[in-house]
Amino acid sequence: MKFVIIAALAAVAFAAPDRPYNRYGSGSSEEAEILQHDFDLQDDGRYNLDVKTSNGISVSQHGSPDGPKGAVVKSGVFSYTAPDGTPVEVRFVADAGGFQPQSDLLPVAPEFPHPIPQFVLDQIAKAAEEDRRGSSRSYA
Repeated sequence: MKFVIIAALAAVAFAAPDRPYNRYGSGSSEEAEILQHDFDLQDDGRYNLDVKTSNGISVSQHGSPDGPKGAVVKSGVFSYTAPDGTPVEVRFVADAGGFQPQSDLLPVAPEFPHPIPQFVLDQIAKAAEEDRRGSSRSYA
């Protein structure tokens, strides 16, 4: 039993990364300077926040405790430049319906009802026919 524990600890030690984990996901060590940081908090819980940094990140949001049971409802916009140089802007609302981002860069699900591919219709028909005949196959 001791051998198994020692072997497991050795496996974990050898599997550790050679470099420190960067929790922000960026390979850059560049530091940005905060150019603007305005935060206005009202007594009733309403707030406005505006932040701009020297590397082009911008955040503007406001919130109020208008949600269910006094939950804070937020809306705003943030923008930055992606590593490939693409400008990114995301507008959002965060309320009882969750975080709801909007951006031209976000993927969009197909409209529903969308056409069902023929191979899917064929498979459904085959399954229905097997059910009708009482297929004797067992998939246990």
